[in-house]
Amino acid sequence: MSATLIPVAARIAAALNTANGTGQHEAAMRLLKVTEEAGEATAAYIGMTGQNPRKGISHTTADVADELCDVIIAAAVALHSFTATPAVDLTTKLDAVALRLTANATQHDL
Repeated sequence: MSATLIPVAARIAAALNTANGTGQHEAAMRLLKVTEEAGEATAAYIGMTGQNPRKGISHTTADVADELCDVIIAAAVALHSFTATPAVDLTTKLDAVALRLTANATQHDL
């Protein structure tokens, strides 16, 4: 089975809507969840590099990657609280970024 981001995020958002409602507070909590997950990714990176002498090396690159996936999922879930068309908005953003990359590559080729 191969899941795709937006449909799974929609299912998570729907479950959260049922459990917690859809008010402004809930939207804020979903946005804060993105920050929480980003903090966990940062902690995994610190553990991977051994920057905390007390803990030493406690994480791997796979741990960092796993936490980054959680950030992406949390952001996709939060996106559902701020738009009725998350798939369209994400695609539009990705297209704009891809266009900028193409434009920048063309400029560098001059």
